[in-house]
Amino acid sequence: MIHQYSRRRFLSTATAGASLLTSSSLIAGLGPLSDEQISATSGIVQLRPEIEPLVRLIEETPRQRLLEEIGSRIRSGLSYREVLAALFLAGVRNVEPYPNVGFKFHAVLVVNAAHVASMSSPEADRWLPILWALDEFKSSQARDVTEGNWTMSPVDENSVPTSETVRDEFQQSMQQWDVAKADVACAGVARFLGATEVLELFASYAARDFRSIGHKVIYLANAWRTLQTIGWEHSEPILRSLAYALLNHNGEPNPAMSDLAPDRSWKINQQLAAKVRNGWESGRIDHSATTELLTLLRTGTPDEAASCVLSLLNREVDPQSVHDAYHLAAGELLMRQSGIVALHAMTTTNAMRFLFDTIANPQTRKQLLLQNASFLVHFRDAMAARGAVGEARIDQLAVAGDAAEVSSSIDAIFSSVGQNSQQAAQQAMNYLSAGQNAGSLMNAARRLIFLKGTDSHDYKFSTAALEDFSKISPALRNQFLASSMYNLKGSGAADNKLVERIRAALA
Repeated sequence: MIHQYSRRRFLSTATAGASLLTSSSLIAGLGPLSDEQISATSGIVQLRPEIEPLVRLIEETPRQRLLEEIGSRIRSGLSYREVLAALFLAGVRNVEPYPNVGFKFHAVLVVNAAHVASMSSPEADRWLPILWALDEFKSSQARDVTEGNWTMSPVDENSVPTSETVRDEFQQSMQQWDVAKADVACAGVARFLGATEVLELFASYAARDFRSIGHKVIYLANAWRTLQTIGWEHSEPILRSLAYALLNHNGEPNPAMSDLAPDRSWKINQQLAAKVRNGWESGRIDHSATTELLTLLRTGTPDEAASCVLSLLNREVDPQSVHDAYHLAAGELLMRQSGIVALHAMTTTNAMRFLFDTIANPQTRKQLLLQNASFLVHFRDAMAARGAVGEARIDQLAVAGDAAEVSSSIDAIFSSVGQNSQQAAQQAMNYLSAGQNAGSLMNAARRLIFLKGTDSHDYKFSTAALEDFSKISPALRNQFLASSMYNLKGSGAADNKLVERIRAALA
């Protein structure tokens, strides 16, 4: 609004202002704010001005007070989207994806899983996963401090490629495993390219090696999905962090100039992809083909598994039947050895399926489809180093007798989860085969994660398993969901003490 001032009012205001010009302070009672306090922190990448203060609040508030501080601001109008954006950005700025894309870096990897869990839950529960993830960030931040206190630095502006060269610069840096060159290329990618093209570019590299048991492809899928919610304007530091993670090779020689085991499947699958028939994107749904591939995944080599996929595609089997085998194989690995490796077989398959369903480049899609087969064998073999691997088979999960007569209740199922996994899976099969509501079972599983979950993997696993249920052919879905009972939380597990803090913070 434009105010109308009389000459007399102007003169009186100007007279009052004259004394202010010689005053030492315009605001009584407050100490001076130094240049250092308001300037950007030297050596640290600065975020967009609308989100930087909230990110700093998360970074600088002690863990024991953060939930209460954020809760107070939520009650005063702080939005969910703002909290999600600040949480993710705090992670990428403060937590290094080295020496592994995992461990402390789960504070970043878990954000999308927590978000998906929030969006899939009743309105009254939706703040729980994100505020839990805030506390997880503080834990990872503290661990990063003990490991060197890494913080993302500003980009080298003088080296950022032009819009004309940025694609080639990015491709070359990733192919050469050149971290410094990739860092500046990513800044250009964020500034000059659209979100869909960015996903296409990164998808060519996210699953090319079996380092960090799938966390690289998980990071790409989750980062891109989170950016779709918080806004592409925040993409630059996130893409820089993502490229840094994808180029992690555990101190080995440069993979571009070496023949290292984690890289071989991708190289072989590049050759196999060229042999896939034209029109491979569609075909017939064939459950016998799913069984054929599932059987080979139990005993075959990575190369044999990928070759089987090539054969099925060229026999005009629809990719859906291939994906069905992947989801079932991941669930079966969990039944054979419930633990960290099998868990990541499922979350990695979830991420690779997301990329396959989302990107358009036919070559990359074929390679992802073939690579998923190889990865599942790598996961299977990695389990052997962690102890006994059972002989359970997911296709033997079935209801004995009349399903309607042996149906179990949700309460009974989750009473068994964590106590007797085989029984819980059988009870879930009974429940689902009797025509009961799968959505009710999944809602109960999510709520128990909120109440009992204590680890990033609780969120990552449950989100992947419950999301993939709808992606599997209807005839096979029940077996897959039943297998997830081997790694969900049961009603007998101890409560997560953070829940009461979160409730109190939002009260």
